Amino acid sequence: MSTSKVIGIVILVIIWIWLVWLLLSAGGMNLKNILIAAMTGIIIFVPLYKKYFGKE
Repeated sequence: MSTSKVIGIVILVIIWIWLVWLLLSAGGMNLKNILIAAMTGIIIFVPLYKKYFGKE
C-alpha cells in the first residue's frame, strides 16, 4: 500500500474519532449514541478494510 493511501486512511480515522467524540460529548454517553458511533465505524471502515487489506 502506498504512502498516500496510508495518510488518507489515517486522516479519515482522525476525523471519525473527532466526530464521535463530538457526538458523545454533546449527546452524552448512552446506548443510542454508542450504537450510532459503532454503526458509522462499520459503514466507513469495513469497506476500506476489504479494499486495502482483504485478499490480494
